[in-house]
Amino acid sequence: MKKSEDIISIFTKNMRNIRIAKELTQEELSFNSGLHKNYISDTERGVRNISLKTVEKIAKGLGVEIQELFK
Repeated sequence: MKKSEDIISIFTKNMRNIRIAKELTQEELSFNSGLHKNYISDTERGVRNISLKTVEKIAKGLGVEIQELFK
């Protein structure tokens, strides 16, 4: 992990990049993960401090293993 990037920045960047690569909208991801679309938006912008359970839901919604969100 680069010194200039914290864990939240890495997670949010990967979350957004994976979502876009899979051609999912935030609304589609919210449906897939069972989270509100505003929650997805806030998470991608790094304004939410999310729980591990939410990380798991987002990973499932994206169809990836949890570790992919932290690489």
